[in-house]
Amino acid sequence: MTTDLSPQTAAFGRLRIDYDHRVLQPRPWTVAQSVWAAELLHEAPPGPVLELCAGAGQIGLLALSLAGSGRRLVLVDRDAVACGFARVNASRELPAGVVDVRRSPLETALAPGERFAVIIADPPWVPTASVGRFPRDPVAAIDGGPDGMAVAWVCLEVIARHLLPGGSAVVQLGTAAQVDRVADRLAGDPSATLRVAARRSYGEHGILALVRHR
Repeated sequence: MTTDLSPQTAAFGRLRIDYDHRVLQPRPWTVAQSVWAAELLHEAPPGPVLELCAGAGQIGLLALSLAGSGRRLVLVDRDAVACGFARVNASRELPAGVVDVRRSPLETALAPGERFAVIIADPPWVPTASVGRFPRDPVAAIDGGPDGMAVAWVCLEVIARHLLPGGSAVVQLGTAAQVDRVADRLAGDPSATLRVAARRSYGEHGILALVRHR
């Protein structure tokens, strides 16, 4: 599906990303997530890259562009408009056949046997009661449920099932407290296969967590 309105174009690192008001505008600070993922790809095992809650696809596309790895990229989002823009952006910025855009709920987007060397996750992390603070953003793109963590937990379940041994995931959250919750839950669950290995904070903008297998 493509969009039916004239898009805007934003610079995102060295890429040009099309979007409109129905899709979350690319955030300049999240270039750092692409850069971190690209760094991890240089040491990652063989395998494709996955982006969850991909929106217009900019974070995953820039990561692959920076890494120059020749890997495949799968972009997953439940929103048809976002997927339309992701396809347009992928067709402009990466060679044909490299990117697979899937419109799907996270839980059903992947086949059981699919595994990924690096996973990028950009779940909405704003608590429902606070979405009114961001009137220019599409509610569905930022609403993370009562505590801002509802979609993040689903992303972590997908990561646990589909991350290759020796692989890495870079998960975007809003606050250090949210990362603490993830770290505490994983550390306190004997059946959990993941751990928070590192974090990088970007002040009021957000925080990135590096998640790996134990």
